Amino acid sequence: MELPKLAVFDLDYTLWPFWVDTHVDPPFHKSSDGTVRDRRGQTIRLYPEVPEVLDRFRGLGVPVAAASRTGEIEGAKQLLELFDLDRYFVQREIYPGSKVTHFERLRQKTGVPFSQMLFFDDEKRNIVDVSKLGVTCIHVQNGMNLQVLTQGLETFAKAQAGP
Repeated sequence: MELPKLAVFDLDYTLWPFWVDTHVDPPFHKSSDGTVRDRRGQTIRLYPEVPEVLDRFRGLGVPVAAASRTGEIEGAKQLLELFDLDRYFVQREIYPGSKVTHFERLRQKTGVPFSQMLFFDDEKRNIVDVSKLGVTCIHVQNGMNLQVLTQGLETFAKAQAGP
């Protein structure tokens, strides 16, 4: 099965079940028990299978990048660190604006053509915009998990095989 040269993830409602700029209250910190909390002490969690998904891509030798339109840039970066996810990401494009810009920058920085990228996002409009570039896009409906990962890899392989 042909694998993508880059897997790209949205963050809000894809890796974690909230919008980092509205639903939680940065700055974030890790408690002595290892729990990640926001400024009000609210526990912050990832979708349960996210670390396994990122491990799976690492095991397949597929580099991973983040593309997020959040305005809470520092908070998002802080969460990637606190959840120990930053070690997986070769590139991070985290700032407001169009996902198309995020992908153009990812292509410039990694040298990976759009046709060799696989993108996971919960928002239909991002899927529509980015798929126009020739990126294989997967709509994530209830958070990233292993089933969505498998679906993504199969969809990518079919797209490579052509009609």
